[in-house]
Amino acid sequence: MKISAFSYTNRGGRTHNEDSVRCRAEGDRGVFVVADGLGGHQSGEVASALAADTLFDSCLQAETLDGDGLTALFRATNQQILSQQAQEGQGDMKTTAAVLVLDHAQALRAHIGDSRIYHFSGGQLLSVTQDHSVTYKKYLGGEISYMDIYHDDDRSSLLRTLGKPTCQPEAAVEPVQAGDAFVLCSDGFWEFVYNEEMLLDLAKAQSPEHWAQLMLLRHIRRIPPGNDNFSLITVFVEE
Repeated sequence: MKISAFSYTNRGGRTHNEDSVRCRAEGDRGVFVVADGLGGHQSGEVASALAADTLFDSCLQAETLDGDGLTALFRATNQQILSQQAQEGQGDMKTTAAVLVLDHAQALRAHIGDSRIYHFSGGQLLSVTQDHSVTYKKYLGGEISYMDIYHDDDRSSLLRTLGKPTCQPEAAVEPVQAGDAFVLCSDGFWEFVYNEEMLLDLAKAQSPEHWAQLMLLRHIRRIPPGNDNFSLITVFVEE
């Protein structure tokens, strides 16, 4: 199998981009990371870059990796962010993270916070990560509908992030076949592009870059003034 990918990040209507994106696709192996920083005084930018670099480099260097191993990498990364907080006196330095490793017809993924990973296969959405947010918990409890997630007032209230004493990422392993595709993105992107639209644009796309362009056209029509940073990585798995 051959893996190809495209990455994009934009500060949106903000003065600083606190999203960090790392992307590498070589042959039948790929490592992809999206992190969305939180905190004042540009500390979110520092936290997301530290998380993205550490997770990306660690995944590239790992000879073998499973769900437990990737979870351990998240916890080691969390310790680095906690150490950075102590050094700089910035306890509000936190970040989300979403990591996808494609290798040997297998997709290994993990996330913490509300940066998402979508897996499309066979012309349908096979899976999407569950946000670690107050809003998503309300959805799981039946208080709101799935579409309400995009507009609920609590959607930015995160229950899990890197930079907290307790680190609880979620990891999963899925089989991969030719024709599969993935999106990794921050909430500044997925809040304005719906699952069904990603699938529709995938059906038209000739490459990962083309797919991203189609979705970004939807995104730009909907974003309000002063919108959040937004980032995405699109990935194709081909013969």
